[in-house]
Amino acid sequence: MKDLLPRRRDLRLVLMSATLNAELFSNYFGGAPTFHIPGFTYPVRAHFLEDVLEMTGYKLSSFNQVDDYGQDKLWKTQKQLAPRKRKNQITALVEDALSKSSFENYSPKTRDSLSSWTPDCIGFNLIEAVLCHICRKERPGAVLVFMTGWEDISCLRDQLKAHPLLGDPNRVLLQTCHGSMATSEQKLIFDRAPPNVRKIVLATNMAEASITINDIVFVVDCGKAKETTYDALNNTPCLLPSWISQASARQRRGRAGRVQPGESYHLYPKCVYEAFSEYQLPELLRTPLNSLCLQIKSLQVESIGEFLSSALQAPKPRAVQNAIGFLTMIGALDEKENLTNLGKFLSILPVDPKLGKMLIMGAIFRCFDPVLTIVAGLSVRDPFLLPQDKRDLAGTAKSRFSAKDYSDHMALVRAYEGWKDAEREGSAYEYCWRNFLSAQTLQAIHSLRKQFSFILKEAGLVDTDASINNKSSHNQSLVRAVICSGLFPGIASVVHRETSMSFKTMDDGQVLLYANSVNARYQTIPYPWLVFGEKVKVNAVFIRDSTGVSDSILILFGGTLSNGIQAGHLKMLDGYVDFFLDPNLADCYLKLKEELDKLIQKKLEDPNIDIHKEGKYLMLAVQELVSGDQCEGRFVFGRDSRKPKASNDENKFTKDGTNPKSLLQTLLMRAGHSPPKYKTKHLKTNEFRALVEFKGMQFVGKPKRNKQLAERDAAIEALAWLTHTSDNTQHEDDKSPPDVTDNMLKLLGKRRKSKRRFD
Repeated sequence: MKDLLPRRRDLRLVLMSATLNAELFSNYFGGAPTFHIPGFTYPVRAHFLEDVLEMTGYKLSSFNQVDDYGQDKLWKTQKQLAPRKRKNQITALVEDALSKSSFENYSPKTRDSLSSWTPDCIGFNLIEAVLCHICRKERPGAVLVFMTGWEDISCLRDQLKAHPLLGDPNRVLLQTCHGSMATSEQKLIFDRAPPNVRKIVLATNMAEASITINDIVFVVDCGKAKETTYDALNNTPCLLPSWISQASARQRRGRAGRVQPGESYHLYPKCVYEAFSEYQLPELLRTPLNSLCLQIKSLQVESIGEFLSSALQAPKPRAVQNAIGFLTMIGALDEKENLTNLGKFLSILPVDPKLGKMLIMGAIFRCFDPVLTIVAGLSVRDPFLLPQDKRDLAGTAKSRFSAKDYSDHMALVRAYEGWKDAEREGSAYEYCWRNFLSAQTLQAIHSLRKQFSFILKEAGLVDTDASINNKSSHNQSLVRAVICSGLFPGIASVVHRETSMSFKTMDDGQVLLYANSVNARYQTIPYPWLVFGEKVKVNAVFIRDSTGVSDSILILFGGTLSNGIQAGHLKMLDGYVDFFLDPNLADCYLKLKEELDKLIQKKLEDPNIDIHKEGKYLMLAVQELVSGDQCEGRFVFGRDSRKPKASNDENKFTKDGTNPKSLLQTLLMRAGHSPPKYKTKHLKTNEFRALVEFKGMQFVGKPKRNKQLAERDAAIEALAWLTHTSDNTQHEDDKSPPDVTDNMLKLLGKRRKSKRRFD
């Protein structure tokens, strides 16, 4: 717009907002004139923490500020007591602001309380004290309490319900408002309380703007909100509580003065409010830029980086490079940053690029209907509701839709199809109520499906005959493969230990599943990998909806494959994902993937080509492989017919930059065992000798000059035995030459006859 305005004198641009930084925009557009139109609100008296403490007489101590999250979230309660290792930017800012304020006009008790104030806690007990003060001493009127998220709302609600005054339904009507609640439940906050009953609403920042609750007279503001930020270094979106901006604080205060004069209680000192940033960080600086960069390229801009560097507040170059790298990886951009045929199709779809790719692949592989539902469902909010008092029942209802197939995405498909059937029978309302589903969200999914279907028909990727588009929709393995092609590189390895199961990603290490995922309810998952669309860092990194996939699906529908040093070793994602196969089988997979990619490219170049005729046998082979992989083992180990010399052992495991200790741990943990243990002995020769132990077996390395090299050598000895590259086994019970298949099957705990059938 900035570049266009000087060339189009007839064009007028008007920007309006209640909270934007008008001066920043005016300067960006070369000193554009600004108008301030005052809105009418009733006066609201603001009380900051020092005033609240003085007014209520409440005394803060190090103990009464610890927020109680109950037995289920004991770790969260304990975390507040743990000393902070490193001060974050916000803590430093708060301490700096407090050190410059004397609070000399306040009583010694208040000053003492302020010196004990813990900024990192929400302050459940203080909120309770403020609410008691309002109920006992202030005029009639409803109270709006701003909290950070569902956990804080539900735990505070439980605490208030146990209070003799605030938990008495004859005197207090307690209500909650959160984005995950059904719209019908959210609407209850607008109902007036009965006479002589005070309404208290616990809400997130969704109640900060655009909502007017007519009877609100008092606002209690904890000063924090969960905000999405983007960690460009780790390429991970984060959803963490952070201090709000001054503009947000004013918005919260204004909720009390919409229809009458009001009062606001800010549970932080005035000096801290003055240290807040004036405005919230723009979304451009705190979200991944994948969709934006694709849209920029569709405008035929030469360099994405140069274009974004001239933005009002330019994002970091690393964030831009991450987005370009992602678009190149999924095939939307080529190496010269030009749009590919896939990129051109993706740019016309109003959806995240990875979901757009899933949609296109669903059309190409003729399993369009279920994929259409999944993409529409992931583009709106989750249709599965979690009512505050029936979370377990709602989780069980969602699990019923998963039918033990280890997929949130397939559960979504079944829920939608069930709703369509119920709608035809006239029982849609009862169906949604019984299964904890949001009718509004399912309706939104239905509308989006129509929109996406129309766009792809216009582009020529979808046939007008629905039966042709869905010839393979019954093939669940193929649908999983298409989900994998879209969500890659969102891949987590499923690590089975003897009594537990964990999940790891390349960027984050160990991750957790959201509690409402169907996969979080299983003790074991028979798939070696989970693909997921979204991960968010809260206290740890969580992955949302996920689907289990086999090795064959990942090899054929995942990312670029490369050969490792060993015959039959295939690598993906720079070696994070390893496959060990019979060398002939590895070559077969590589060629199949290469031919499949060529066929898909051909279809994208000319949508009129029928690849199911032109590449009939290739498509059948791919379908057979993804359907036939029963996930019986984490790896396929074949016999190595050529025995390399023992002197090459070390090079074999180290010359491509692989750390033998990491490789050994990967093999063991993916096979379902605990990590190896190392014991190192300091020899009289001033050298070190290491021993590595796992599953009752021990392997000893050669003496080395330091502990690290000694452990590497012990790992090499163990790897040599596992992958049959040496006859020098250290296993005392086994004197015969080792056999690779037998050795790996011992480790996997499988009998020889239970090998995968395509081994």
